[in-house]
Amino acid sequence: MTPFKPLSVMKKGKAVIIDERDNVATAVTTLEKGSVVSVNVGGKEEIITIKERIPGGHKFAIYDIDWGQPLIKYGEIMGLSKTSIKRGEHVHVHNVTSPSKR
Repeated sequence: MTPFKPLSVMKKGKAVIIDERDNVATAVTTLEKGSVVSVNVGGKEEIITIKERIPGGHKFAIYDIDWGQPLIKYGEIMGLSKTSIKRGEHVHVHNVTSPSKR
């Protein structure tokens, strides 16, 4: 069995992305508004300015996500956006719905 290895860990271990299809990252530690993080997604470095405080263990958008678009974490659809979500914004229950609730 191959050991689990995340696709990318942001600078200083601030967040994790598992799959190059992900459009959200998980904060490993609390990220304060204005923090700048970098992640390599599919060979491309993404520089993201955090728009609001992200508690450790919560998610934030890697890219702008339109209303109704799938939210992808670990290469799987975890929900759909209830609103437009800007790059660096918190992704949580206030802006995520289950695909079955549409």
